[in-house]
Amino acid sequence: MIYKEPGLGKYDPPIDVSFVRENGTGLENLIRELPGQSMEDNAWSRLYEEVLGIRIRYDWLAKGDLYRQKLGVSIASGDIPDVVKVNAQQLRLLANAGLIRDMTETYEKYATPLTKRILSQEGTRPFDSATIDGKLMAIPETSASIEGAQFIWIRMDWLERLGMRPPRTMDDLLAISKAFTEKDPDQNGENDTYGLAVTQYLWDPVMGIMDFMAGYGAYPKLWLKDDSGKLVYGGIQPEVKTALRALQEMYESGQIDPEFGLKDGNKVKEVLASGKLGMFYGEQWGSFVAQASRELFPDSEWQAFPIVSADGELPKVPLRFSTHQFLAVRNDYPYPEAVVKMFNLHLEKNWGETAEYETYYSNPFPVWQLSPITPYPARKNLEAFLQLKEARRTGDFSMLKDEAKAIQKNIDTYLAGSANKDSGWGWAKTYGPDGAFAILDRYERNGQLLYESFVGAPTDTMIDKQAVLDELELETFINIILGRSVGDFDRFVEEWTALGGNRITAEVNQWFAEKHEP
Repeated sequence: MIYKEPGLGKYDPPIDVSFVRENGTGLENLIRELPGQSMEDNAWSRLYEEVLGIRIRYDWLAKGDLYRQKLGVSIASGDIPDVVKVNAQQLRLLANAGLIRDMTETYEKYATPLTKRILSQEGTRPFDSATIDGKLMAIPETSASIEGAQFIWIRMDWLERLGMRPPRTMDDLLAISKAFTEKDPDQNGENDTYGLAVTQYLWDPVMGIMDFMAGYGAYPKLWLKDDSGKLVYGGIQPEVKTALRALQEMYESGQIDPEFGLKDGNKVKEVLASGKLGMFYGEQWGSFVAQASRELFPDSEWQAFPIVSADGELPKVPLRFSTHQFLAVRNDYPYPEAVVKMFNLHLEKNWGETAEYETYYSNPFPVWQLSPITPYPARKNLEAFLQLKEARRTGDFSMLKDEAKAIQKNIDTYLAGSANKDSGWGWAKTYGPDGAFAILDRYERNGQLLYESFVGAPTDTMIDKQAVLDELELETFINIILGRSVGDFDRFVEEWTALGGNRITAEVNQWFAEKHEP
């Protein structure tokens, strides 16, 4: 196919674009499921060459930690491929070293209207994070901050058995947690259940405590505007202390697994699958975690509910900035527009007028993962829900397209009660009339979504000190939950400030002032 837009023009003769890539187990399994496809020769590499005249080459492939180590060495030595996918800190290092190109004019000239529209669904924030000294130093592979919205997932069969109602306030939630712990909700005669699931990494998107804390007006891990209009770090505000005290009391009374500090998300999921957990905070895909309990306990029923506040008012739902991958171009590569063209084609063939969803996105295997770049519309899942909502309203399911159509097929399998019905249970709990996205839709319409205010590239002090500060924060919070004095929080604030937090705060506010200067 030949496109008229300059951003989809074909190189003749063809050009090579080199990448490096992580080829983890998931990607290897995908290739095994797709006959005639490999990392170097697949549906996407053929499409890029056929339409754009771009031949994909990989300098090297590696897995997991080895990939991260090799990429770190590559960046440190300056030996990078034509196009390299990096995080925000690596982008800053490459820019400081003068190793990558300014993409400001290239993006403006070559990005198609579809690409510009899709990559702006997060506003200017992803581009702010890729802009260093006023120059766009990479193309952001935008991710969906809105997907970070969390919900309270509750074992409804337990709730109903104990004659309780869904929570409207934090006091209600604490009462449910206490009852799930003490009133034998599984009716096995043993004291072996926990009210709230928590993992050792407190900020996990499922079974973390971010939105529990939001119930007390506390927003750790976010930079927010205070009453004076300055940016402050949410993790050192006094509301956090109140939330930690509540968690400590829950732990002391046995409502939280005494070994939570030793268990990652997979280990806590095992506890949930064993039927010992009644409630957790988590993102929309928490339904697929909850589904683990249904193998041993097919009558276990979970439902998502809106997060609640201590005062009963509608709480703010914190959304961490989620764009963390950027495509940078080596400074001496002669075709910087090639990566923009690849963005254009990937978005066009999945969401444009010439989209072929079942060929290039899902068939139902995730074919999109074969591409070395994988941009997507940040609002695509919410928009799929809105399609489903309209179809349910009108009764016309023939209007469903692509992703929404595939989701409804999974839900229909569950509702029909077929032998493999649980494959659709999680989809129904996420996309159904009372599912997680129905709540997210209300969050947005109610103005409850709280977006992070600092989205710039990492500051110099962040590069030097952020890892130390994050470790200090996590260790302090876990120790307080485990029983250390809540007064340790005040000591943590002092240490955080002295170890670089004050400098980071000044740098963040300097960025904010420059961003918003008249």
